[in-house]
Amino acid sequence: MNHFTLCFISRNLLRLFGLVMIVFMIMPLLAVVPISFSSGTFLSYPLPGLSLRWYEKVFSAGPWLQALRNSLLVGCASTLLATLLGTLAAMAFARRNLPGATSLLALLISPMIIPPVISGLGMYFLFGQLGLTGTLTGMILAHTVLATPFVLINVAASLQGLDMSLLKAAAMSGASPLRAFINVALPIIAPGVISGALFAFMTSFDEIVVVLFIGGPGQRTLPRQMFDGIRDTIDPSIVAMSSFLLVVGLAGLLTTTWLSLRSSRNLKQPAA
Repeated sequence: MNHFTLCFISRNLLRLFGLVMIVFMIMPLLAVVPISFSSGTFLSYPLPGLSLRWYEKVFSAGPWLQALRNSLLVGCASTLLATLLGTLAAMAFARRNLPGATSLLALLISPMIIPPVISGLGMYFLFGQLGLTGTLTGMILAHTVLATPFVLINVAASLQGLDMSLLKAAAMSGASPLRAFINVALPIIAPGVISGALFAFMTSFDEIVVVLFIGGPGQRTLPRQMFDGIRDTIDPSIVAMSSFLLVVGLAGLLTTTWLSLRSSRNLKQPAA
């Protein structure tokens, strides 16, 4: 075989291997989806019949719907705060004149590195002194701490394609720093900001360890509700909510991928 034939075979073998690994990782997730439509009361195959009773149960008034409301409230509020703080921090690092930038960056992204149990325990003692345990405010602040690093990293990556002299030119033209950021910088880094916000929301929406430490009965989120359901009794309602979360996660993944591809195309256009 010549060199081109070997390259062709190797490339296709790599693609096949990648496809097999994707199927291997996704199939266990997809296998539980049909059970959510089961008419039975146990998690079993084959299905005794098809029914939407478990979706009606989780989306009707009750603990599941209340947990969904709490997750959406905490997720949206922490995402807004994390997006604001992470974007401002990324802009500060982008100016490259921040003293102690390396140490400060390590501190800001440390919630991604520290095990969640340690973070949850530390927040429990701190928020206990502040009277924030068992409150939605405490949950929002805790999730903001965990989600901000994702926004910081995504926005900082987008700022690599921003010419900071554009902001100086806007300032020389009479624009305030806020207006220069909104009119000049934000349209360029918007894909990174949105991607960071999506990662922040998914981090909050899926978080359970910190919730176990600082959340009370009135702050029960979906992961906490699912954890308690698995511990007490297992029925297809848990699988129904898991399928819903799978759809939410898939939508977030597709949106993030599309934004990343769009951002890459925007960065290549000026060079062309």
